[in-house]
Amino acid sequence: MATEFSKLRLQTGCTAEQLAAELGYSERQVYRWETGETKPRKAVLDRVRDLAGRPAEPVPFAGFTFIDLFAGIGGLRTAFDDAGGRCVFTSEWDKYAQLTYQANHRDNRQIAGDITEVHVMDIPAHDILVAGFPCQPFSIAGVSKKNALGRQHGFKDETQGTLFFDVARIIDAHRPAAFLLENVKNLQNHDRGRTFEVIRRTLEDELGYELHVRVINARHFSPQNRERIVIVGFREPTAFSWDALELPPEGLRRMRDILHPEDGSEAPEGHYTVGERAEVSEKYTLTDKLWAYLQGYADKHRAAGNGFGFGLVGPDDTCRTLSARYFKDGSEILVSRGKGRNPRRLTPRECARLMGLPDSFRIPVSDTQAYKQFGNSVAVPVFREVARIMTPHVLDILSPPQESRLKQSA
Repeated sequence: MATEFSKLRLQTGCTAEQLAAELGYSERQVYRWETGETKPRKAVLDRVRDLAGRPAEPVPFAGFTFIDLFAGIGGLRTAFDDAGGRCVFTSEWDKYAQLTYQANHRDNRQIAGDITEVHVMDIPAHDILVAGFPCQPFSIAGVSKKNALGRQHGFKDETQGTLFFDVARIIDAHRPAAFLLENVKNLQNHDRGRTFEVIRRTLEDELGYELHVRVINARHFSPQNRERIVIVGFREPTAFSWDALELPPEGLRRMRDILHPEDGSEAPEGHYTVGERAEVSEKYTLTDKLWAYLQGYADKHRAAGNGFGFGLVGPDDTCRTLSARYFKDGSEILVSRGKGRNPRRLTPRECARLMGLPDSFRIPVSDTQAYKQFGNSVAVPVFREVARIMTPHVLDILSPPQESRLKQSA
């Protein structure tokens, strides 16, 4: 059972090692408090409570507010924070993702859980809706059949029962100036394109938003092949263009940019890296049994003419897409350790770097939960750039130029 101290430590966003340094105690002593072997003094608990409630550092406010739905660990939140936005509402159902989110976005506001249970009027007014919504199957039937049955058609029927419906109902109720939706690239091809057609028709034809869609690969900013569809919508006509994106050439970044150098040039971090040289802990090296299984699995599929198998990378490579299943065997991204040595998984810190997060990003959860969270997250630099080019058009809608205002009043 979690002790009061362990719960507070998670709320601070600190690892046991970080908290030990903050409090001036040994890491071993912190673990004793975590497990309940001994009880900390009141002064220690008061200090940890203070750390847990430390307010977020203010960011420059550009003049727009946004809400963060299906927020995960806050990757999209980070991008729009950096564009000068102010988050006024967050929804995320997973309790472990909530811990990581709160550890890194300390605005002392409660995170709403299941968005399907939140009434639209309980969501504050906002200028931009941001959502990395999960894609669930859409059932599409002919409008004529629905009319014959006396049933409603349009998004209120065709998307009912999907999480996209909750995005649509919030947009319909609040009419934000803009939205940004993120999903896997294959959303466009799901169910032979029918799913995406429902989404397009809902946003563009039914809700009346100007739509801009593009697939962007994180390889512009990270040594990871990660393609995601980005759907941007504006309530009013704009001069928005994807041509304004400033994307570095793909492939400039390599794995050496995110891997632990293991040469003493960075400080050891918790159980990720150890010793004076901050070498990656052996716990991340694959066992002989697992490595033999993955090689056998790859050989079997190679013989059958399939492309399934592990992805082995070195410092000069780029890697496959990090997925939420990475915790199972790490097979999609294995780091070579040289001849005669089994490869290893990425550490959670390396996963954070792969997603474009700084080393100051706090990881207060287990490795298993961290792998799931980073695999489900977005590549932050991609969406920081999208937020940058969206912002002036949002501000134009919120505060139209003087010439436009004069025309409206004429």
